[in-house]
Amino acid sequence: MPITSDKTSSGIDRLVQIMQRLRDPETGCPWDVEQTFATIAPHTIEEAYEVADAIDAGDMGGLKDELGDLLFQVIFYAQMAKEQGIFDLEDIAQSISDKMIRRHPHVFGDNKTDINTAHQQTENWEKVKEVERSDKAADNNKQSALDGVTRALPALLRALKLQKRAARVGFDWPDAGPVFEKFDEELAEIKHEIEVGDQQALENEVGDLLFTCVNLARKLGVDAETSLRNASQRFEGRFRGIERILWDENRDITVTPLDELEQLWQRVKKEQAASAKDQS
Repeated sequence: MPITSDKTSSGIDRLVQIMQRLRDPETGCPWDVEQTFATIAPHTIEEAYEVADAIDAGDMGGLKDELGDLLFQVIFYAQMAKEQGIFDLEDIAQSISDKMIRRHPHVFGDNKTDINTAHQQTENWEKVKEVERSDKAADNNKQSALDGVTRALPALLRALKLQKRAARVGFDWPDAGPVFEKFDEELAEIKHEIEVGDQQALENEVGDLLFTCVNLARKLGVDAETSLRNASQRFEGRFRGIERILWDENRDITVTPLDELEQLWQRVKKEQAASAKDQS
């Protein structure tokens, strides 16, 4: 099957044709042919992060490429599902179109609702989703407030979503004060487990502390995922700065005393802060 390359075919149509060729059992690519939903899923997660990375870097050319990679993931799933007679790309587009119309009654509904701000829309969006979840759970008449929070989410994001769901039914502290107390409690429990030497209990307590950190960020209006990503970027920049200093002096970081590395860290930190201030 030839691939359409002229302007008479849309880019989406061409991409679908390419995917069909790649998945052809006889003439396709062996790697693409043997893939399944499960084997492709990790690649989809990776592509989504690369999209976010391009946005963080302000790289619009890179963003276009990464969005193409992410779109290809959707085409891949659609082709595999079509082969099994489950659904196809048109079904996916129809489903998300119906969902967007259903969740935006203030835009598409006959009776326009009083939604004038992004905050009001967020609240209405969650109400519509709650109705959808209730409809899905109607068969057994039992629905958890936590239903629908997928386990495949990154750990910080899933912790945040679980906390938000619990907060919507009243399971939440009124402000950040009690969270600070919980933080101190979890830290004390970690120190205790270190003394006891129970590695599994220590892992559990560290997890509780991380979960509390997400909760604290939420109560303070800080996005934990973004905050940690930015912290990692700062660490990377400062560490690379230390390496550059040592390289210029023909020195090996692995034999540099820790106290000297700490001094270099503080030096790089101050230099980068001054540079950022000059650019602002």
